[in-house]
This record gives sequence, structure tokens and C-alpha cells, in this order.
Amino acid sequence: MEMARREFLRLAHAGMAALPLATFAETQPPKETPPVRLGLIGCGGRGTWISHLFKTHGGFVFTAVADYFPERAKRVGGQLGIPESRCFSGLEGYKRLIAADIDAVVLQVPPYFFPAYAEAALDAKRHLYIAKPIAIDIPGTLKMKELIARATREQRVLMADYQMPKDPVNQEVTRRIRAGALGRLQMIFSSGWAGGNGYQDPPREASPANRIKDLVWCNDLPLGGDYIVHYDVHILDAVVRALGKIPQSAMGIAAAFRPSVHGDAMDSTSVIYRFDDGTPWTHQGILGAYHDWMRAGRLTASLQGTQATACLSYAGKSYVRGGPRHFSGGVPNPEGSVRTNIDTFWQNITQGNCANEDAAAVIGSNLTAILGREAARRSDCLTLDELIRENKALTPDLSALTR
Repeated sequence: MEMARREFLRLAHAGMAALPLATFAETQPPKETPPVRLGLIGCGGRGTWISHLFKTHGGFVFTAVADYFPERAKRVGGQLGIPESRCFSGLEGYKRLIAADIDAVVLQVPPYFFPAYAEAALDAKRHLYIAKPIAIDIPGTLKMKELIARATREQRVLMADYQMPKDPVNQEVTRRIRAGALGRLQMIFSSGWAGGNGYQDPPREASPANRIKDLVWCNDLPLGGDYIVHYDVHILDAVVRALGKIPQSAMGIAAAFRPSVHGDAMDSTSVIYRFDDGTPWTHQGILGAYHDWMRAGRLTASLQGTQATACLSYAGKSYVRGGPRHFSGGVPNPEGSVRTNIDTFWQNITQGNCANEDAAAVIGSNLTAILGREAARRSDCLTLDELIRENKALTPDLSALTR
């Protein structure tokens, strides 16, 4: 996890060098406004990192934490000034946290757990801030769709932490694409990334405890959903939002090239999606570095039209090149977008805005990622309708874990 966190911060800092932080200015919470009480579930690297962003916002206070590993819960709880009595652990520690004195839950655990944890939080009338992806299979995605609608009905905020849609540069590129800047769309190419040299994938043990920490779960299909789902979904989501539609079929192939393969995830994937009008979209996610022809590398999409070309990127340059709506663009700032999400979460809670339109938008990209994964793993052509009819659930064996 340390490598991943350093890489994320490096990308964020690279973006800051090109895009002023003022673009991501946060709302200053009025002093008379009581802070939103948070419970953090997941005290690994990203959970630790994002908890500090919430804390520096000024509109939140953490009152409870939970992690499967008690030492992690106590460590992060201590950093946040939380008594040990409200540092919960074990597989069901999330239940004790949700029952504590909190207003909202921040979920930073392997995505397999999101649907169940989100439902428990809504049952307790909590707001939700969830990492991506929102689910790892079709049943989980459809469940999250129901929970998002339920959150709106019950006046609860549910936010999924996607960075690319909140970046001003990517937002402008998306607006111009939607306004017809490309002419007729001809082809899309996008790239993902399987963690550089690969996230560590140690041998399995008698208990799966070692698989649910330090991003090891990225290598296990039932916990992380495969690399195209838990990582490449960033760029898939950006393309889906830019076009306002999702592909209806896909064909592909996948393989694993990690130095030692103990999990069943594929770290190298190639997929060709097809939209209902026949437009092709080629996506690849590989292990390691890219060639010079894709210098921006991971999490970048090139959309080629009859009048212009556009690029959407997580931390490379985004732009519209040529045509009547040319936009020279700029370099997105991922960390700034996380801060924007946190501030929006606070504003929505304090202002009672529970429309959850942004969360609803991620359903399409989640389905797109799962469609690509299944087509690639099967080395076959598959339609989205077929996939939904299958409704196949992914379920890890967690029976040996401490409750």
C-alpha cells in the first residue's frame, strides 16, 4: 500500500504544478455549524490518508474507526484522537461503528464489502462516502443502484469518490465533447494500469487475513473484482460520463503476469467494447510501463472524431485538439478532486441535498467495467443483457476470519 499511496501523491503533486489549488477551493464551514461526525471503516493506507483530508477540511470530526486488524484501528484512532473504546475491529466491527455516535460513514475497505456495509449504514440512517468501485459484480451493482435510490428517498447523502469527473479540466473537455466538439465519434482508445510492477501477491494462508490488507485483495477476484474493475474503472467512468451512454457488448482476452501469482485476478486485459450504434472502444490495462506512443500511460482515453480529437486523463494532459471547439486543456489534479468531493459531501449533508445524482452516474461505468472483465476472462464476446441475466455473484470464503 505504501507504493500505491506514494504514487497517488506523486500524481497529485504533478497536477498541482500545472493547475492552481484555488480551483479546488473548499467551503469554509461557519463556526456555528456543528461538525459532521464521521466513522471510518478501513484503516489501511488510503483510509489513513483520506482521514487526514477530512480532518483538515474543518467541517468533520471522526468519532469512531473500525478495521479488521485491531492494531490498525487503534493506530489510526490514536492519530484522530479517538478513545480505544471506539476503535472497533474484527469482521463485524463495522456494525459496532455504525451503531456509534456518528452521522456519516466513510468506507475504505475492499469493494466486495461495499453493498452490505452501505445497506447497514442506511438502515442506521447514516450518510455514506464510498471509495470506488461501488461493487465488484452484477448483483452488487444492482444492489447499490437500489441503495442510491433509497438514500435519496430517505434523505441521506451517498457519494462515490471518483476524481476525474470533479476535475475542472476534465469537466471542460467533457462539456465540449457533449456539445459536439469531435464531430461524429469514430473510435475510442483507453488505457488502465495494473499497479506498475504489480501489487504484492503473497501465498495464501490458512486464514484469508493476509489477503484483505495492503492492497493484496487487488489480486483476488471475489474481493477486488479484478484490476479492470477496481482500478481501470476510473477511466471507464470518465468515458461513459463524457458520452452519456454505456457499451452494449464486449469481447476480450486477459492474462496474469505478476512475478508470483497466488490470486486469481488478471493484471493484463484487452477489451473491445461496442456501442449500440457500432462505435468501437478499445481498452487495455497492462502490468508495467507503456511505450512512447502512450506517454501519459495509465488512466487516459483518446476519443477520435471526424472533426477533432479529445483526451481525458487522470493525471496526464486533458484537451480537445482541432475543430471549432479547440481547448488547449491542462493537467488534472487528483488530490484536489478528492478535496472537492469531501467538500461537496459536507455541503450536501449540511444543506440537505440528497439528490445523489453523481452516485447514480457510476452505475453505468461499473456495469461497463464488469462487462469488460467477464468478456476478457472468458476470451469471448458477451452482451450486457446476457451478463445481467446471468446475475453471477462473487463471494470470497471469509469463514476463517475473526468475527
